[in-house]
Amino acid sequence: MRRALKRADDGKTLDPAEVEVLLGASGDALTTLMATAARVRDQGLADAGRPGIVTYSKKVFIPLTRLCRDRCHYCTFATTPGRVHAPYLSPDEVLEIARQGAALGCKEALFTLGDAPEDRWEAARQWLEEAGYDSTLDYVRAMAIRVLEETGLLPHLNPGVMSWQDLQRLKPVAPSMGMMLETTSRRLFEEKGQPHFGSPDKDPAIRLRVLEDAGRSNVPFTTGLLIGIGESLEERADSIFALRKIARQYNGIQEVIIQGFRVKPDTAMRNDADVPLDEWLAAIAVTRVVLGPRVRVQAPPNLVDLAECRALLDAGVDDFGGVSPLTPDHVNPERPWPQIDDLAKVTADAGFTLRERLTAHPEYLREPWLDPRLISHVEALVDPVSGLANEAALPTGLPWQEPDGGWDSVGRTDLHTAIDTEGRRTETRSDFDAAYGDWDVLREDVAHRSAPERVEGDVKVALAAAERDPAGLSDAQALTLMTATGPALDALAAFADELRKATVGDDVTYVVNRNINFTNVCYTGCRFCAFAQRRTDADAYSLSMDEVGQRAEEAWVIGATEVCMQGGIHPDLPGTAYADLVRAVKDRVPDMHVHAYSPMEIVNGSVRTGLSIEDFLISVKEAGLDSIPGTAAEILDDDVRWILTKGKLPTASWIEVISTAHKVGLPSSSTMMYGHVDAPHHWVQHLRTIAAVQDRTGGFTEFVLLPFIHQNSPIYLAGVARPGPTYDENRAVHAMARIMLHGRIDNIQCSWVKLGVDGCVAVLNGGVNDIGGTLMEETISRMAGSKHGSRKSIEELTAMATAAGRPARQRTTTYGEVPARPSLELA
Repeated sequence: MRRALKRADDGKTLDPAEVEVLLGASGDALTTLMATAARVRDQGLADAGRPGIVTYSKKVFIPLTRLCRDRCHYCTFATTPGRVHAPYLSPDEVLEIARQGAALGCKEALFTLGDAPEDRWEAARQWLEEAGYDSTLDYVRAMAIRVLEETGLLPHLNPGVMSWQDLQRLKPVAPSMGMMLETTSRRLFEEKGQPHFGSPDKDPAIRLRVLEDAGRSNVPFTTGLLIGIGESLEERADSIFALRKIARQYNGIQEVIIQGFRVKPDTAMRNDADVPLDEWLAAIAVTRVVLGPRVRVQAPPNLVDLAECRALLDAGVDDFGGVSPLTPDHVNPERPWPQIDDLAKVTADAGFTLRERLTAHPEYLREPWLDPRLISHVEALVDPVSGLANEAALPTGLPWQEPDGGWDSVGRTDLHTAIDTEGRRTETRSDFDAAYGDWDVLREDVAHRSAPERVEGDVKVALAAAERDPAGLSDAQALTLMTATGPALDALAAFADELRKATVGDDVTYVVNRNINFTNVCYTGCRFCAFAQRRTDADAYSLSMDEVGQRAEEAWVIGATEVCMQGGIHPDLPGTAYADLVRAVKDRVPDMHVHAYSPMEIVNGSVRTGLSIEDFLISVKEAGLDSIPGTAAEILDDDVRWILTKGKLPTASWIEVISTAHKVGLPSSSTMMYGHVDAPHHWVQHLRTIAAVQDRTGGFTEFVLLPFIHQNSPIYLAGVARPGPTYDENRAVHAMARIMLHGRIDNIQCSWVKLGVDGCVAVLNGGVNDIGGTLMEETISRMAGSKHGSRKSIEELTAMATAAGRPARQRTTTYGEVPARPSLELA
């Protein structure tokens, strides 16, 4: 204990064993620990520019439904349909609570509810169906909008477990969200008789994923631990470290609540004991020390007597959370809220000033954390100097709506002013830290990964297996071939090229097309991307609808048959813009093939329009969309994706979008970007995933290999990623794509933008049959540092094929013959 206390006091990084010891501190040891925690807290408040300020949020609790599919042994909030007057509060009931709170000066509406009650209770399903909602989360979203529009209160949403797509859907209607982690103990979840047994949403892995997805999605998130429900000190320490890791990596955990268990009658744990105060204080102090000064640490002031609130402050608390002058704590109804004046006096006696804040802490009241649709609501209630609440402000309803000015209202700059003479962006995006997260944590993660190494194996045996059944290689055989070098690699490339010739012949195909990157404003935070900018940055641009149509027309006039449109995830992008951009092309050039929108953009369009992914895809197809690019795939392994990207869609969502596109009749390409923080076994599994999707849908037209361009990539400049794949790796990956996708995807494409002419010639002699398109402009790779230009003429593409000893042939997007050009009456 003495050693751990000394290391904590000296600011040393504590290990789990030391934290476990400190969690058991009592007496003088606890006093010392609390003093250390208080100093860490004071430093954090000074760093935040508000020394001596302890905060709380004046709120109303809106218990939207007390039904839940979980069966937590300590909970009195969840109940059965027979014990409530209705499964859900009605809109009128929701608004009445919110209006009363607004009249009392509250600024936050905390929506608290059970997890997915419709999955357990027929009454909940029937109520939602009769009310016209597909799910509880749909109803939450609708009520959050009503509260914003009719009362001006800021919603804080606690709907339990949410998917990545749920977070995208709810972020525009709430400045913050939350979900208690409670514990990482699998024992309490898996063992019969333990408090979380029989509660599917209390799976620690699922709850940790929610916290990670919230951080990736730039959602300010409140979470915390429930102390004293049967977890061991070792399990408690593990929970604290899990929160630290996520808080550091994504910077999205705005506050951590340390809540002590209190016994309640009529529960399975009614015979247990309240967590002792000293044990609770030790957990608060240790959490503060481990999480450091940046994260706000909160403890509910109603769970102790008013005099004991001083002890919470002494233990390192800097926030008291939500305090309501109107509604009870529906989770702990037996514990009334202290009067705010009384709480302020206790705070003052401890040497602090109690100040009201908004539902999101000051550092999160800006983009990308705050959705632009909520800016006016926040500005009406915030003190612009401190970022805390304007305590004199009374909420009033303000309109909430999707951007309705059309895409052309977002403003623009000329495309080429965003690029210097060597094709690089001219400055780092201004929200660098918020967009990308903590590079130190990423470096630690990558350091634990072994560097890509050649796998020892019998190449001859693996090649023989490939000759018998190219698509039937075992993982071990595929990995052996994927890491081949020297003569073994030459033999692999030769076999892949024979397979190519037997499958598609000798023609090297290409499409005459133009890339139109209609905006580079993006808040996704892909750590490999040098293209994205914040909308206020000097390098930001957005093209108008007229410019998009004009570029398509220019491309058609010089022989293009396709435009490929992709852009950033612009915060002001109206949901209808994706269909409008397609129409802008089709109105000018009716016969132009529109190949547009990555799966990430499709999810964004679905969220913004409120349509399902399938209905959104149908809507853009009806507008004229012909096919989609299978980009945003990177590596289809979430462990790699969450290092390589921050806010991008998970693997499962990518597969869902692609599969749905194929279902509605939109073919797609498929891609893999490799050579960054990945390894050869990831490439093998990526190809397996692509093959499995193709087996189900048959909708992939081609597979495109995209070597990582490192020069201007943030993840490389931060020292996390390696500088792209080697020459041998490029040859092996292209050859293995031909072999592993044999019989499924006939067309294997290389990227001349990324490989250059010599690199393309090499892989054309190793299984590749397609060299992509003329592009006419390609901004994304150029900003990343590619030196191979942004356009190729038909003559240059033909010369590339000739250098590989093969004829060249123009194709359509879907690999058909190019028809005679119809006449075009220009608009």
